[in-house]
Amino acid sequence: MKQIPECFLTTPIVYAVGKNYQIMVPVSKETLMWAEVDGKCYYDDVNGILRSNCTTHRMTVPMKALDKAKEYKVCYRIVNERKPYFSDVSDVFEYTSVFYPVQTDRPRAFHIADAHNMVEKPVASAKAFGKIDFLILNGDLPDHSGDIKNFTTVHRIASEITGGELPVVFARGNHDMRGIYAENIAEHTPTDNGRSYYTFRLGSVWGMVLDCGEDKPDDHV
Repeated sequence: MKQIPECFLTTPIVYAVGKNYQIMVPVSKETLMWAEVDGKCYYDDVNGILRSNCTTHRMTVPMKALDKAKEYKVCYRIVNERKPYFSDVSDVFEYTSVFYPVQTDRPRAFHIADAHNMVEKPVASAKAFGKIDFLILNGDLPDHSGDIKNFTTVHRIASEITGGELPVVFARGNHDMRGIYAENIAEHTPTDNGRSYYTFRLGSVWGMVLDCGEDKPDDHV
C-alpha cells in the first residue's frame, strides 16, 4: 500500500453517494483539508469556513469530474495552534492518488458485512477474492458505536482493500446504531446530506443504499 502521511489514519477513501463521490480521510491531528481534481478544489468546509475541529474529513466531488480525471489530490495543513485570530498552521502538504472508475458492463464487486471490528480477516478474504471494480461495506463493520474509534474500522477495511483507488459503497447496520456515539455516525461515514439512504450509479450498476434502522421493536430493552 502507498505510504500515507503521518496524520492520516488510513488512505483517503472514495465513497459513492448519489451523483457524487465523498472522499473521506480519518486523521489523528487537527487539519485543514480539501481535495483537488483536474485543477478544481473541493473544500471540507462549513459555511465557507474550513473545518479543523474534526477527526474525519469529507470532500464531495462530482462523479463525472473524478471519473474523467482518474486522479485526485488531497491537500492539507496541520493546525499547530488554534487562536482566535491567525491560527498557527503548517504549509500545504499534498497526497496524490490514482482512481479507477467502474467502466465495465460486468463489474466485479466484493461484499463485506458484520466484521464487528475485525479488519485482518475481512481484508484477507477480499484479497483472496482477487481483482474487483468496487467494494460494498454493508453494515456492522464496527461492533458498536460505544467508542468513537470504532468508526475508523470502516475506513481501515476500505483502505486496506481499495487503497483509495476504487469506489466504495457503504450502508450502516443495526449495531452501528447502538452506543453513546451512534448520534455521531453521520459525521464519520458517507451520507446524503445526513441521510444514510440514497441511490448511486457505478458504471452499469444503479444501486440503492437502504437504511433499515434497528432490528428490534422500539420498546425492546
